[in-house]
Amino acid sequence: MRFDRTHSPLEVLRVFLKLGLISFGGPIAHLGYFRDEFVTRRRWLDDVTYTDLVALCQFLPGPSSSQVGFSIGLMRAGYLGALAAWTGFTLPSAIALVLFGYGAHALAGPVGIGLLHGLTLVAVAVVAQAVFGMARTLCPDRRRASIAALAMVLILYGSSPVTQIGAILLGGIAGLLLCRTPAPFSTASMPIPVSRRVGMASLTTFILLLVGLPVLLRFDPHPGLALFDAFYRSGALVFGGGHVVLPLLRGAFVPPGWVSDSTFLAGYGAAQAVPGPLFTFAAYLGAVVGPTPHGVAGAALGLIGIFLPGMLVLLGALPLWDTLRSRAGAQAAMRGVNAAVVGLLGAALYSPVWTSSIKTAGDLSVALIGFALLTAWRTRPLWVVIMGALAGVALWRS
Repeated sequence: MRFDRTHSPLEVLRVFLKLGLISFGGPIAHLGYFRDEFVTRRRWLDDVTYTDLVALCQFLPGPSSSQVGFSIGLMRAGYLGALAAWTGFTLPSAIALVLFGYGAHALAGPVGIGLLHGLTLVAVAVVAQAVFGMARTLCPDRRRASIAALAMVLILYGSSPVTQIGAILLGGIAGLLLCRTPAPFSTASMPIPVSRRVGMASLTTFILLLVGLPVLLRFDPHPGLALFDAFYRSGALVFGGGHVVLPLLRGAFVPPGWVSDSTFLAGYGAAQAVPGPLFTFAAYLGAVVGPTPHGVAGAALGLIGIFLPGMLVLLGALPLWDTLRSRAGAQAAMRGVNAAVVGLLGAALYSPVWTSSIKTAGDLSVALIGFALLTAWRTRPLWVVIMGALAGVALWRS
């Protein structure tokens, strides 16, 4: 495939670095920030293509929001653009968590707690904006609205990763049966520059590392290799990313005595206070882990280990996805999948985003003001983040 080489990876790095500094609220909120930045404001891709990417990444293991950002960078400026997108979105939170590991306890006391609470209220507004905008575009008729509603109910009563994947699969089947009527569909305006050969090589590498690392450890139990295997296995076996990876990491690091439970939980608390992907919690663990390497080297090992499997699987899936989505049957199925993704985001808006954030009338007021600023006034997310943070401090001190 060919792609437009006139777009600079530095442009991608600059935009994603900004997002890495302001994208609070977890993977679902990240998708809202991405949609506002790349679909609404910059028009790097259209709404349907963006939602197709979201649906694909929900299927795959790894950090779904980082995979979507990686794909956008890939479509914009090739492999260097993909690397720039991942770097810009990942480094701010990774650096913050490594500093925390060295003792930078920035979120202490009532002001810090209020600040964190205000950021969770911003996440409510961001996710609500994403659901509202995607529902208008992707559920314009009764059939797709019904698919979204049923998917939302299914997710609300079974929030496990298996249920999420099942809801998307059922959405695809329903779309194949019910959504064959002509509907707007966008082929990729920016072809993804991943050949089938690269895709197959990526999948082969993913499997070889997943199977081969434990075998190598039997012959050479090197601490660095053991750490990389723990991070890689956690990243390879989780769907949806975010909080889902934390139990896997705890099981890999606390029982062997690599970190204490209190140290693990302290890092988990700090990870809630920083923007960007929650997978950067691996940088904190790599920095504070007992066995060598630790510190900056351990943080780098953790970041590479936990993100690598999801990106390898993504590169393997993208060529197949790009081919299938151009066929009529696949288009119908994808309409159903897109509707199911809207339902998934709607369920996430309720739980955990709403239920963990909205406790008082003041909380609801801040979230509603943020939603109005984003949707009606087209305010930049950075200003909404600042407003929400200040409001959270005010609410906590009142």
